[in-house]
Amino acid sequence: MNAETLAPTATGMAFDLSEDQQAVREMVRDFAEREIRPVAQTIDETHEFPAATVKQMAELGLMGMFVPETYGGAGMDYVSYAIAIEELSRVCASHGVIASAHNSLVCYPILTYGSEAQKQKYLAPLARGEAIGAYCLTEPNAGSNAANQQATAAAEGDAFVLNGTKLFVTNAGPAATFVVYAATDRALGPKGISAFIVDAATPGVTKSKKEKKLGIHASDTREIVFANARVPKANLLGELNKGYTVALATLGGGRIGIAAQALGIAQASIEAAVRYAGERRQFDRVIGEFDAIRHMLADMAIEVDTARLLVYQASWLRDQGRPHVKEASLAKWHASEAATRCAHMAIQVHGGYGYLSEFNVERYWRDARITEIYEGTTEVQKMVVAGQVLKDHLRPA
Repeated sequence: MNAETLAPTATGMAFDLSEDQQAVREMVRDFAEREIRPVAQTIDETHEFPAATVKQMAELGLMGMFVPETYGGAGMDYVSYAIAIEELSRVCASHGVIASAHNSLVCYPILTYGSEAQKQKYLAPLARGEAIGAYCLTEPNAGSNAANQQATAAAEGDAFVLNGTKLFVTNAGPAATFVVYAATDRALGPKGISAFIVDAATPGVTKSKKEKKLGIHASDTREIVFANARVPKANLLGELNKGYTVALATLGGGRIGIAAQALGIAQASIEAAVRYAGERRQFDRVIGEFDAIRHMLADMAIEVDTARLLVYQASWLRDQGRPHVKEASLAKWHASEAATRCAHMAIQVHGGYGYLSEFNVERYWRDARITEIYEGTTEVQKMVVAGQVLKDHLRPA
């Protein structure tokens, strides 16, 4: 299935990408194949953050994809953004999540809720890739229940004093800018959470050791500790006590980004399986002629194509400014599970070779597994979808 997106026409639905969107696909695919593929296996083994290729991504506008050009971004639409994340992840899922977290979770909330001064000071360097951003929401007791923020931000003079611990922070090591959520009025629960832009160099901000993970090894994941870190009041992102609204709106785009990452992994898996099935011979035939293998390839095809339709639909709806809470969760739910299933089948097609790192498919499986967890677990996506379905069907006519 080639790149498709949903777009209304006078005669019905069109599934063709625009020339600009197709150009984005070709540009990112060429870059990923030329610059990232040669290092993908190495950085998976060394767990090294790919600073050189991330710098090249910035030069291509991939660190400020949907940020307007006036703030140093590329001014792409959201479908183009999803395509770019898909193409990066097709070659290396670590690069995909580095770009996704930076764009969706940091650039987006500053672009949408930031003041003009905040955009000039923080968004422009982020969009140009001069600074890397990270998102600090998850805590030891605030995972799926993100509203249960234990970190606090107390007003004191011209600053907020921030205390607390954030877990599983993507891009933490190289990040210069954090978007942080903390309780500013515990009595209000979720309605007492605020969002802040925090300089990583702020005294009292500590980056803990890099986490060792099952997959996405080149993505730098750490715990961030805030101990009496003074954050200027000018760095409040959005309104006081309205941070949970910022978080939910941000996660909507974040889920599309991770769905696109999962789609890229699924695409890589089917490509590897098809290639191997056409080369490997057993019983005097290429294994792609055996029904058992062909059935797995067919199963992978429906997983990938369905995921792509869901991801592009959610992206298109976001571009149109239309509601897409359910669609984003459907895309994240299906694409993440599709990635894991496709990687699993790709290993099976490869047989014993699939268990060897040089054939990449075992990396695809390890990288795919996290997509069912971060930006909201599959179980959370089902809760969201069910809630939207009930809301839609119980609404008075």
